[in-house]
Amino acid sequence: MFVDTHVHFDRFVKNGSFSERLKNAREAQVLEMLAIGGSPEANALSLQLAKDHPGCIFGCAGLDRDEADKAYDLAALRECVADPLAKAVGETGLDYYYNAETAAQQKTLFSENLALAVEFKKPVVVHSRDADDDTIALLKEFASAWPGDPGRLGVLHCFTRDRAFARKVLDLGLMISFSGIVTFANAAPLREVAQYVPDDRLLIETDSPYLAPVPMRGNHCEPAFVLHTAKRLAELRDSSLESLASLTAKNARVLFAL
Repeated sequence: MFVDTHVHFDRFVKNGSFSERLKNAREAQVLEMLAIGGSPEANALSLQLAKDHPGCIFGCAGLDRDEADKAYDLAALRECVADPLAKAVGETGLDYYYNAETAAQQKTLFSENLALAVEFKKPVVVHSRDADDDTIALLKEFASAWPGDPGRLGVLHCFTRDRAFARKVLDLGLMISFSGIVTFANAAPLREVAQYVPDDRLLIETDSPYLAPVPMRGNHCEPAFVLHTAKRLAELRDSSLESLASLTAKNARVLFAL
C-alpha cells in the first residue's frame, strides 16, 4: 500500500469529484493520504476531511507563502495546529520564483509556522522554490530549537533542486519527498537526486491536483497516480515496487505519527 503525503483536496471537493478520487485511490492501494493546509480555508477542509475519514485522510494546518501579504490570523492558525487531527504544520515556506516581492513577509510567516511546529512538536511540510539559502537558514534555526524526535522534523515536499541542496536538507534531519516531476522527460538531474536520498528519508506524493506523472500527463493529478511515481522511483533505486511502497509508507507513518 502507498501513502500519498501531499494532497490538495480543495478542487475535488469543489467540483464534486472527491468521492470518485477517494475510490480511485483505494483501488490503487493508496490507503492513507495527508490533506494539505496552507490557508484558513484549506486548513478547515483538511481537518474536516480527517474527521470524516479517520485512518485514511490525515490533517495538516499552516499558512503558505501566498498568505504572507495578507492580514493573517496567527491565533486561528495556532488553534488549528493544536488540533489532534493536525499531524503536521503546512504547507509553508518560501517561493521567490512567483513572489519575490514579498520575500521579507514570507520569511516572517515561515518563521511563525516553524515556531508553532516547535511549540506543538509537529513536523513541518516545507515548500521552497528559488529560495535555497533563506530556506536552509530558517530551517537551521528550526532544527536547533526542535524539542521532539530528531527523525520527525519535517519534509521538503515536491523536491526539484540539486544534490547539494538535498545534502543540506538531509543534514538538517528532514525527509525529502518526490512528486510526479521525477517521471518527466526533462528531469534527469532530479532522478539522480532520487537515487541519492537514503531509504529512511524518502517520501512520495502527488501534490494533487498538480503535476500528474507520466503516463498521466494532461490530467488533473489525483492520489491514485502516486503509483506511477512509485514505479519510477523503484526503477531508479533498483528496488521492487513492493519494497518502495513499504519503506515510503513506513517513513510517512514515522514522520507524521500516523
